[in-house]
Amino acid sequence: MKNQHSKSIPAQTTEQAQGLLKQVSDLLAPHALALTPAERHELPKMGEKTLGFVEKAYQFAQQNPFLRPPYLDMAAFEIDFSDAVGLRVLHNTARQIEEILDDTIMTAGSEAYQAALAFYSAAKSAAAQDVPGAKAVYEELRERFPGRRRKSADNETQAA
Repeated sequence: MKNQHSKSIPAQTTEQAQGLLKQVSDLLAPHALALTPAERHELPKMGEKTLGFVEKAYQFAQQNPFLRPPYLDMAAFEIDFSDAVGLRVLHNTARQIEEILDDTIMTAGSEAYQAALAFYSAAKSAAAQDVPGAKAVYEELRERFPGRRRKSADNETQAA
């Protein structure tokens, strides 16, 4: 079993990172929106494919005011376009951080689970050999083993 995650992240580091993320959240909060799933579904989306179209339309609208319909609020268009583009940079950085966190959590969790399985197997073997104290440890772990169904009061009642 190769241990890739062998250097502990100091609590001070994770606390500092949490504080910085809180600062980012607080900084953006007055400007951020929260949509319902229905609202998200209904909105036309600007993605990578439509970004060029929106950018060119914005430039043409600035350069050709005579083509703008009277109901087009150019100041609102400018705010929306600027924020949509500017926040994409933040979003990409946040996604990179999320991917790093996910990979590190997955690796550390996998290695911790493998170590727990090795200990569980050793405790099971020790309990089978009547090593003092091993049976209690094994029984406790067996009850918590993932995928094991615990007996509920209903099942016990039905069996009686």
